[in-house]
Amino acid sequence: MVLNLEKAARIAVHSLRPNRPYHVQWLVTRKCNYRCKGCNVWREQDTKELSTEEMIRGLDILRELGVIDIVFSGGNPLLRNDIDEILEYASRFFITTIYDNGSMALEKIDALRHANFVAISLDTLHEEKNDHIKGIKGSWKKAMQTVEKLHKEGIHVGVSPTISQFNIHEIVSLTKYFSGRGIPVWYCLYSHDTTADSDQLFKIGKPDDEFEIADKEAMIRLCDTLANMKKKDDNILITTQTLNAMKRLFLDGKRLWKCRALQNFFMIDHLGRVAGCHLRRPVSSIFELPKLWNSNNFDALRKVYRECNRCIYLCYIVYSLHGSVRGNLQIVQDNWKSARLFWKKSRP
Repeated sequence: MVLNLEKAARIAVHSLRPNRPYHVQWLVTRKCNYRCKGCNVWREQDTKELSTEEMIRGLDILRELGVIDIVFSGGNPLLRNDIDEILEYASRFFITTIYDNGSMALEKIDALRHANFVAISLDTLHEEKNDHIKGIKGSWKKAMQTVEKLHKEGIHVGVSPTISQFNIHEIVSLTKYFSGRGIPVWYCLYSHDTTADSDQLFKIGKPDDEFEIADKEAMIRLCDTLANMKKKDDNILITTQTLNAMKRLFLDGKRLWKCRALQNFFMIDHLGRVAGCHLRRPVSSIFELPKLWNSNNFDALRKVYRECNRCIYLCYIVYSLHGSVRGNLQIVQDNWKSARLFWKKSRP
């Protein structure tokens, strides 16, 4: 795990500069070894992806643009043979997070030592239910073993459940189970693609009535419960502002945010194409991005995206709520105790 003074200083400086793309999600592969019920990726896989050299060039461009944190996902990013090189390079300059479904992390454990955060997708403490969601028998046992092993190895691993109707009444118990063992919990929220562009960047979410949140009262109670737990628990990695926004959304449908896609965050796919979010069409390649970032065309797109209300993907909500200098400071203030975990594990 790498968070030395030089890297921390760079991140601090860039987080205080306005009108920067602070957050990037890079869907580095469209290969996946699971068959998750609410996902499209495994149904539409693609073996094509950027080379190692192209990935490094892209990371250099993101550094020049002032990006401070990168989330690597896919597909399963650990299926890339060069993920160790990518993580090692990215970790020099960015806060790096990488997702795994729990199947590959133990094989890539040395590579994961470079990441600031490893998120293991795990939706329930019930073995059969988790295997049902993932579409692979044995997925729950593998994920539980992975979390335990990475935690013992000193790798900053967390569990990332997707909140849905299928597990909404289990989220509190799952949170207590892992936070009680010193393992952070980082939440996703079930959503599915409602096409904004016919040639959207990346198809992810698949509609599934089993997961669609129908019990709004339960969701409101969950937001209140997590907000109260968070006051005493450093391992609940969601901001109070985000919980308030989720609560209001399920209370009366009001959105307390304007989407800041292509402004303070954007997406990159496995081919290096860039879009404001995965529901939007590509507008550039990573290699053309610097000359287009301040263009009139991009400014016009940002105005369109700010009025978009198509999705409830939690990562986009978080980036939009905290997609400014003030937002960065709010994250630091809200999660200061949690942030110190990085330093504790970084020291020799």
